[in-house]
This record gives sequence, structure tokens and C-alpha cells, in this order.
Amino acid sequence: MPTPARLHVAHALHEVFGEKGRVPDIWDRDLGEDAHLAQALLGLCLRRWGRLQAWVTPQLKDPSRGVPLGTRVTLAMGLAQLAWLPGVSNHAAVNESVDLAADRDLGFVPHKGLVNALLRRAAKDRAALAAALDALPATLDRPAAAERALRAALAPHQAEAELETLWTRLQRPPRPAFRLLVGEAPEGLTPDADLPGCLRLADEAPFPRPWLEAAQGMVQDRSSQALLAYAWDRPVTRILDACAAPGGKTTTLALRHPGAALTALEVHPRRVARLRQTLQQRGLEAQVIQADAAEWLETTDATFDLILLDAPCSGSGTLQKHPEWPWLAHDDLPRLTGLQRRLLAAAADRLAPGGLLIFAVCSWLPEEGEAHREWLAEARPELRPAAVWPAALGADSDGATTAFFRPHPLRWEGEGFQAFAVRRH
Repeated sequence: MPTPARLHVAHALHEVFGEKGRVPDIWDRDLGEDAHLAQALLGLCLRRWGRLQAWVTPQLKDPSRGVPLGTRVTLAMGLAQLAWLPGVSNHAAVNESVDLAADRDLGFVPHKGLVNALLRRAAKDRAALAAALDALPATLDRPAAAERALRAALAPHQAEAELETLWTRLQRPPRPAFRLLVGEAPEGLTPDADLPGCLRLADEAPFPRPWLEAAQGMVQDRSSQALLAYAWDRPVTRILDACAAPGGKTTTLALRHPGAALTALEVHPRRVARLRQTLQQRGLEAQVIQADAAEWLETTDATFDLILLDAPCSGSGTLQKHPEWPWLAHDDLPRLTGLQRRLLAAAADRLAPGGLLIFAVCSWLPEEGEAHREWLAEARPELRPAAVWPAALGADSDGATTAFFRPHPLRWEGEGFQAFAVRRH
């Protein structure tokens, strides 16, 4: 029977390529030490799915008949282990893949012999297998959605010629970033040289799960930390986090503005429960409301001195952290951009005089960020740009600060974000 690590990877691949769903954040939570193998294997399969499938096709007697998903998953996992995980033995890579092929839910039983034959043949010269796979075009691993995201990331910086460089960088698993909440940071976390308060995991250091579970620190991407390091010196007594779960940005807002009344909105019941638990563990207070943010904003008469609207988006800026993103369905962009504009308009109406509104998306696509910024400037002329970030992190700035947060994707290590800040006189 396959190990739990391989079973978890197979389930995740079926979720992505069978259901077009994202890999859940806690997919490997119960694997213990085996999580390292599972994470490495899943990352390889997702980042090199196209070339793994391209290698298999000419090995088949009749490629035109197609290959069931269970067989494609099983072969991809076996080949990835043989080519790029030298610590995995031939026996483990081949035999456990054959066992997966025999699983009626995760494999395809009639292809058990095919999987066995192809992997045993590949195992005879693992170096040659790796060389053959690496020699296949990188474009096989990035469908049209990825191409568009990369071009959108580079175009504002006139760096379209660096597409291959950016793609190569995004294929390396990201280094986690952390924020200290109480006490001292554990061994293995070092200060980020360019972002005050940010901690990075040192090479070969263990992931600090006990420290996180004790609510002494939290994982937070560098871009999120830089986004929330906005410069703002006006009084803040009422804060709204309009799309709050899982709670990282809510936590930062609470710590930045102690004593302010903080309202956090979230529509999904499970995420609401997680948000409340997170805040409780961290000893923070907020009024958590389960509600559709757009509907709530359109019906409330409350106003706020600070509104953070980290809106639902395509997630195109999370390519490095979520290597499954290129393979998902991306047919809901019109719905997302419509929702973003509705949320932005409603949030703008709830901004108190002298208040600050920050709109953010973890996306490089211009229609999810820059287009909304231009629309708001025309639709709400009473709102003025608020230059709250260092110019190096933004665009359209001739001074030391910028109102448009859009870090250069080749010079900034962190998720791809677009954000803009406006203030009401």
C-alpha cells in the first residue's frame, strides 16, 4: 500500500486536474515528518506537469486513445521521484506507483502493468531520465493563463523580455516569511534585511510549527507585510477589514492600531470560525461578522477611519506559492472584477472624512487593480490618492512615496500584489 505521503499527493493532484480545485492549505497537516517528501513531490508534479505528460506520450503504443487521469497522476509521481528525488529508492518510486495504479479511486487498474513497465524502464538510468525531462520546453508547464499572468506582471515595468527569467524564479518554492507576535523568535528565523519586522526561515532550518501553534508568531508573506507597513499618521478609531479570513491582516491591523474598534467581515462559516479562533489565540479583540461584504457595506450606516479591502481575486500573483494555479479554470474573471468594483464602490461610501481606504489584490492582471484605480479616480473625485508606501514598492511616483503598490516582480521577493490607497478630505 502506498505511504500516506504519496496518497496525499495523489489526492491533491486529482483535486487539481480532476476537479480544477486548489490544493487545500492544510492538505499535509497530519503527515508529520513525511510532509517534507509530500511537499517536494507535489511541487515537482505541479510545476513540471506538462513535461511529465509530454515524456509519457511517445512511450505509449497508441497515444491517440488518451490516458486516464489516474494513470497520468501515477506516472507523474513515479517519474518525478526517479528524476528529481535522489533520496527515494528505485524500489519505492516504482512499486508504490504501481500500488497507486491499482487503487480504484486514485489509479486506473487496467494500466497497472503499463505503469510498472514504463517506470522500471525509466529507473534503469535516472540521470538520463532527468536530462530528458529537463530538456523539454519550459512552455509545456505553463498554459495560457500563466503566460498572461507573467506578461501582466512584467508589462508595467517594461520588462517583457524577462519572461523566462521570471518564470524560472517562480519555479523555486518560496521561502516562508514570518511575523513575531510575542516573545522572541525561535532559532532558525532571521531578520529580513530589507523589510523591518519580517523574519525569514534560514536554510536547512526546521519549519517553526510549535512556535506558530503557540500563537507567538504567524506566517505572513513579505508583500502582505510591506502592504500593511503603510505610513499613516491621522487618528484611527474605527477600522474595517472587509474580507478578513484567515486573519493575518486583521492581526496586523489590531497590533498597529491598539485601542481602535476593529470590525472584521467574512462570509464563509468555516473561515469565520477559523478567524475567531485565530484572534482568540493571539489575544486580540475584533467584532467578527459573518456576512457578504458587499451586501453588508451597502446596507450599513457605519463609517470607518481605515478600511482594508483585500478583495477576492484570481490569485495570479500567487504562482510561486500555488503552482497549481496555471492548471485551474480561469473563466470567472468577469465575475471577480465585477465583484471587486462593487466592493470598492461600497467601501468608498463607508469611508469617514479624513479616512484611508486601501484596496488590494494578489494579482498581476491590470483589470483587477490598475483598472479599478482609474475607475475610482473618475467615479469618486472627492477621494484623493494617498502616498503611503515607499516609491520603490510602487509605480507612478516621482517622489519618495507612492499611492500605488506594485513591486517589481524581478526585484521583489514576495507575492505579486497590486494595491492603491485613497483618502477622503
